[in-house]
Amino acid sequence: MTLIKSISGIRGTIGGKPGNNLTPLDALKFAAAFGRLLIEQSGKSQPTVVLGRDARPSGPMISRAVVAGLTGMGVNVIDLGLSTTPSVEMAVTGLQADGGIILTASHNPVQWNALKLLDRNGEFISAGQGRKLLELAQAEVMYFSPVDKLGTCRTHPGGYIDEHISAILALDTVNVDAIRSRGFRVSIDAVNSTGGLAVPKLLDALGVEYHCLYCLPNGRFPHNPEPLEKHLGDLMRSVPALGDDLGIAVDPDVDRLALVDEQGRMFGEEYTLVAVADYILQKTPGPTVSNLSSSRALRDLTLKYGQSYSASAVGEVNVVARMKETGAVIGGEGNGGVIYPALHYGRDALVGIALLLSHLAESGKTLSQLKKTYPQYAMAKEKMHIEGIEPDKVLEKFARIHAGARIDTTDGVKADYPDHWIHLRRSNTEPIVRIYVEAPTAEQARSIALQTIEQLQNPD
Repeated sequence: MTLIKSISGIRGTIGGKPGNNLTPLDALKFAAAFGRLLIEQSGKSQPTVVLGRDARPSGPMISRAVVAGLTGMGVNVIDLGLSTTPSVEMAVTGLQADGGIILTASHNPVQWNALKLLDRNGEFISAGQGRKLLELAQAEVMYFSPVDKLGTCRTHPGGYIDEHISAILALDTVNVDAIRSRGFRVSIDAVNSTGGLAVPKLLDALGVEYHCLYCLPNGRFPHNPEPLEKHLGDLMRSVPALGDDLGIAVDPDVDRLALVDEQGRMFGEEYTLVAVADYILQKTPGPTVSNLSSSRALRDLTLKYGQSYSASAVGEVNVVARMKETGAVIGGEGNGGVIYPALHYGRDALVGIALLLSHLAESGKTLSQLKKTYPQYAMAKEKMHIEGIEPDKVLEKFARIHAGARIDTTDGVKADYPDHWIHLRRSNTEPIVRIYVEAPTAEQARSIALQTIEQLQNPD
């Protein structure tokens, strides 16, 4: 069992001993530390925090512990209940709060949960804020409030999902009339989490007919909740069987979007961002950003429009920072994470759905026809176990082997060749090095990844 403390929050498996797993005591302690951090940074004796959660069975228990930790510090809580990560992010600014907490382990299995922490802008806290939080939690020097200065907790009905959807519909780039005229039919796999609340509401507002596979928000995931091809067989069979135009899959907290075309084939998680960027670049040309492990298809597409592309270190907070630096009009990560700053700086499957449907409606294309218009690449993802070996030594050896390539050390080591690239990153939680490869075909990508492992395992 596991408890992982990092600068972005705390996550772990439910049950067991405090400090080794995510228990109510751990949740309370870290929530109290976050309250202390907000008190110091906001200059308020009683700052306000927005709280929301996905549908995991452990959510209510962890939520109660978090509320106790925050209100015990004198922090006021606005509890959204069941919600989505992007909805909570928007609620922080919409409700003028000083921070936010999302209880979700994202794509991790049901035994996991996590506290993800937001600043007053509704964005993930910075590395500096994260380090300060870990120091406060480690020191356990938190003075709780007396009875007359305890924080309050009030609920906000609907999880801020309706307000989130209203903001999406108000975007100039969301063509509601065109979507309604197209008469789309869609299958949804919301993995029995809060996407089952949010995605149907959005599609209702857009006039889209839908079939729900797993939309009951009871937290009983019917399959591994990461929206990858190997987990989405039911959705891939449903779309052609029902004659639907496409399939939509989201992860438990609705910040990742995966698509299935009308023939029941995966569109490719890397291409969710590419398709949305294609539409946005037609409407509002400007720079784009993705991380170093995302497909170069976004770079190629951006250059085709005469705009500039930048790559950031892996991680949403790093992508957002680079987007702000460059003034990017669209960005995100190749795991199906779309960040559209005209709405907010956070990965958002709901705005991704609205923009993608607008693109399809205006183009008149099917999803498979749209895919054919983009640069075609395939990706392989492997990992190499390095017990007893210094990760930095592995990365140094990799850089030597690929001295003839364009080397980028922003995040691990990336070797960029004209027809493919290889990216190595060390894990902060396991004795492994992650290997990402992109090439023209899946066979080439996997072959290069396996060859890379063999080269690194051979003695010098």
